[in-house]
Amino acid sequence: MSIEQRLQTLGISLPPVAVPAAAYVPFVRTGNQIFLSGHIAKKDGQVWVGKLGQNMTTDEGKQAARAVAIDLMGTLAVAAGGLDKVVRIVKVMSLINSAPDFTEHHLVTNGCSELLGEVFGEKGVHARSAFGVAQIPLGACVEIELIAEVA
Repeated sequence: MSIEQRLQTLGISLPPVAVPAAAYVPFVRTGNQIFLSGHIAKKDGQVWVGKLGQNMTTDEGKQAARAVAIDLMGTLAVAAGGLDKVVRIVKVMSLINSAPDFTEHHLVTNGCSELLGEVFGEKGVHARSAFGVAQIPLGACVEIELIAEVA
């Protein structure tokens, strides 16, 4: 089954590449690696604002991370010339806008990691880091960047 067919089975349609909000590009390709800039969580086309452990639950954060994964795949599809050219998702780095006593960053980030596994299978299993931060641009609850190897 192609990646496109898996996305259709999951009811996912990929968004276009977002226009950068500052002085950067959405992705850089060097050799067979693509580095995706951080993508912030969006809900209903707007920045998904919130702080985990303050006004958002872990489950809500997990859904936000899943939404970011969909946006990341949209950018990766353009950068790679199609998701079937992805050899492996190499690394995910997740930033969680969180209260000082919030400790479930890894569970929030699972929203992204689990979806990448569903879509890419073994090629979607990746290394990752998850950090709690005091704030993310525009008040977003989650920001995630990704590195992929492509053919």
